[in-house]
Amino acid sequence: MNYEGNIIRPPSEANSIILQVSVGCSHNKCTFCGAYKGVHFHIKDAATINDDIAFAARYCKTQNRVFLADGDALIIPTARLIKIFSSIREQLPWVNRISLYGNTKSILRKTRNELKRLKELGLNRVYMGLESGHEPTLKKIRKGVSTEQMIAAAEMVRETGLFLSVTVLLGIAGWSQSADHARETGLVLSRMKPHQIATLTLMLLKNTPLYEDARSGSFQLPDQRMLLKELKILVESINLERVQFQTNHASNYLPISGRLPRDSKKILKIIEDGLNGRLTLKGEHQRAL
Repeated sequence: MNYEGNIIRPPSEANSIILQVSVGCSHNKCTFCGAYKGVHFHIKDAATINDDIAFAARYCKTQNRVFLADGDALIIPTARLIKIFSSIREQLPWVNRISLYGNTKSILRKTRNELKRLKELGLNRVYMGLESGHEPTLKKIRKGVSTEQMIAAAEMVRETGLFLSVTVLLGIAGWSQSADHARETGLVLSRMKPHQIATLTLMLLKNTPLYEDARSGSFQLPDQRMLLKELKILVESINLERVQFQTNHASNYLPISGRLPRDSKKILKIIEDGLNGRLTLKGEHQRAL
């Protein structure tokens, strides 16, 4: 495979064929994210992508899922995506699921018919980063979109029949607005109605503006106890008929997997046990992005 730079994928795509069709992130302005700093976003040329698909056709016959990297493959014009999806279908006929990251702007730039066409060609899952439902926090971290825009994008994905996985970020509002961030995020998630919620915990990276804010004292990262309280408020604020809820990312102190609202009591008890010292939290040396 012709990989460039850091290849990032969701935990659930660990066993997927990682096909890098773009490099970097089309937005790349979020203050907390250091994944693509200094990387010029570009779409890979057709020849390179075709070579990688041919490589997968020869060596990846036991893997039946494809994840399209990098940070926002959905920004690629639909005509080009159709060619990529068609080539995957033709050369990798055993693949039964194609997934990708899609930010709010790239989703809203598509029409419902375009998304439906991609679904017909194999697109199954869209991973979308909400980070926070707290509007002041979104502005501070330079997310570039509002909660209403993210709710609208989520609705488009769902109405197309695609699986929607949404990520949120504990700690991103800092110390002073921790509870507001958790509560508002739960309320926005309830309106987005994703099929899966993936919770991550903020880790300050040296190549990010937020790291510099923390050094200067203008941002204060919540401690473990406050982060668990955020998690508790978040779970209590989510009101959905059915959603998979996970904190299994390596950045989290307390790995949890369950379904809301069915497992709400069990999940809240795990958090309470963590708060009260009845469960051992993951050590700092065990955390990673």
